Amino acid sequence: MQVRRWTSSLRDDFGYAWVAGLAMAAATAFIAVVYDLPVRDPDGIIPSYIRMPLIILVAILADIVPRVLWRARRAPRTVGATWLEVTRERWPASHWRFAVGGVLAWYLTYATFRNIKSFVPFVNEHVYDEGMAKLDRILWLGNNPSTVLHDLLGTQWAATFLSLVYIIWIVLVPATIAIALVFTRNTHAGSWYVTAIAFDWALGAAIYLMFPSIGPIYSTPQLFDDLKHTYVTDLANSMWADRVTVLADPWAADGLQTIAAFASLHVGIMVTICLVVRAIGLHRWIQVASWVFLGLTVVSTIYLGWHFSIDAIAGAALGAVTFWAAAMATGNHVGLRPQLRATEPVEEPVVEPVKQEQGPTL
Repeated sequence: MQVRRWTSSLRDDFGYAWVAGLAMAAATAFIAVVYDLPVRDPDGIIPSYIRMPLIILVAILADIVPRVLWRARRAPRTVGATWLEVTRERWPASHWRFAVGGVLAWYLTYATFRNIKSFVPFVNEHVYDEGMAKLDRILWLGNNPSTVLHDLLGTQWAATFLSLVYIIWIVLVPATIAIALVFTRNTHAGSWYVTAIAFDWALGAAIYLMFPSIGPIYSTPQLFDDLKHTYVTDLANSMWADRVTVLADPWAADGLQTIAAFASLHVGIMVTICLVVRAIGLHRWIQVASWVFLGLTVVSTIYLGWHFSIDAIAGAALGAVTFWAAAMATGNHVGLRPQLRATEPVEEPVVEPVKQEQGPTL
């Protein structure tokens, strides 16, 4: 019975996320065998199979502990009794199945995405940066977009601020996954979001293989020489060193190469977040903050040289497509229009009133 409940939960909530993950796992294994490449854990110091459960655990504690303290203050009794009460209320078996299933589906797509991204230079040796740069100059009326932004915003304080935006995005995705799986009790919304992110990884990996590019920071580094040195500068240098090491001998390298510019998944995932936040009707300030951060993300990726502007356009289209596809996959739609499914109310048993026998009428 328990196994059936687990499989039913995985199928109903994250079935298509698992389909995407398993397809990516098959592609990862196929490419690894054909091109004689190693499959590695995508993270270094703290592997993501340890880091992500820790993030979820911290999120669970953040969900439970404040409630325990608040109830203990209002109605003093043993902490253990209050803890059990809150845990049973917030974390029944059904929600444990939902959260664990979502984490596993997300991690499978993430880990395989990172490996496929590392395989790109071996599968497709062509680099499309020159063509991307030409498209950018056409879109920007003969100008280079990063140079325009440097002239407009300067190369000092803006570099620091936009580097911070880039760093915030790095922690945003696992944080939002934790929110979708831990804090929300609307599982329709949570499964929609996690499935959309899985689709982002899958479609992004396919596009990387078809249209490899390394981005302006590497193809025309002289355009970024005047930028203030920030953490992102060190990150860019580190990523290039990893790429050189992996290309020299992938089996001797400790990590993965992580450079791929088209399409921008920074922009794509932010578009997905914005559309999901709007569709599920979160507070207006959250919606506004999401769109503002999307705008800052677009500016930062172009300003810092991670992406061409055409990458951002393609990323936005990718994020919109995966938002729609995940709505279809999770049943959050009416016709072809994404719309959050209403949570079905629990039907209370109807208790018929007991009829009393009446005595003879006097």
